[in-house]
Amino acid sequence: MGPMKRHIPNILSGLRILLAIMLTVIEPFSTEFWLTYVICGLSDMVDGYIARKTNTTSKLGALLDSIADMLLLSVMLIIFVPLLTLPIGLIVWIAAIGVIRLVAVVTAYWKYHTFAILHTYANKLVGLLLFIFPFLYKIMDVTILGTIICIIASISAIEELAIHVTSDTLIRDIKGIGLMNLDMKKKG
Repeated sequence: MGPMKRHIPNILSGLRILLAIMLTVIEPFSTEFWLTYVICGLSDMVDGYIARKTNTTSKLGALLDSIADMLLLSVMLIIFVPLLTLPIGLIVWIAAIGVIRLVAVVTAYWKYHTFAILHTYANKLVGLLLFIFPFLYKIMDVTILGTIICIIASISAIEELAIHVTSDTLIRDIKGIGLMNLDMKKKG
């Protein structure tokens, strides 16, 4: 594989970071907004896949992917929160998920001395649901949609925290808590 090709996954993550920032200055819900948003989503789907298939996974790539995901989520919150009327219970629930996620990140940093967000199946599902939210919020009841996402995000956040608490080694691409032993055997 040529030297440039092995950097494609990291380039895609970097592109997602730049495009997420661009979303802050593009008119929300314009053609440019949707095109940029979809490219962000597609880059998120393919960067890790390409890295795994070409055997070019790296700590830097996993870090860039996590930063890009967090940045895109933050930008979408900035864009959508002013547009939505959410029940207070849902707002509190979202905040609680955020606290659990923060505790997980702090726990990982304390244990492994690095920033870490895991790429579990549950986290990927939450990412997918959050990605499709902008397409669904006008046609579905926001409370029902938010509740579905919060249930899965709660499970995902608790799972990630539990993995950090119980695992002796950091495996960013761990599939889930039930698959920890398999993932650790692959790593070792």
